[in-house]
Amino acid sequence: MDALQQGKIRNNVYHVWDGEEVLRFLRKEGEYKDAVRPDLILLDLNMPRMDGRTVLKEIRSDDQIKAIPVVVLTTSNQERDIHESYGLAANNYIIKPVDLVQFFEVIQSVQEFWVNVVKLPKK
Repeated sequence: MDALQQGKIRNNVYHVWDGEEVLRFLRKEGEYKDAVRPDLILLDLNMPRMDGRTVLKEIRSDDQIKAIPVVVLTTSNQERDIHESYGLAANNYIIKPVDLVQFFEVIQSVQEFWVNVVKLPKK
């Protein structure tokens, strides 16, 4: 989260800790009833309580949130993870750089593409 803020992201960034919390946030349940739905989801595959693959599957099966673009941003470079993520309808799969400067560059590229280049449907 700190890295995203240091990377000078121009949009609001919301952070949740585990996969179950991701779904509560997106579905506006409980403490998130007033949350703003994101225009883009950066999803890690390796989250506690519910992994990113399961979260992605749940997102894509929920009519209220399935149109939100999902970028998998993870440390895994395993081919099976890449294939499975795209098979679950991830929009992109990005391997997190270990170097902080490279990470900022990747995040800025993601932001540039999804905020300034791609035309998304209105909410």
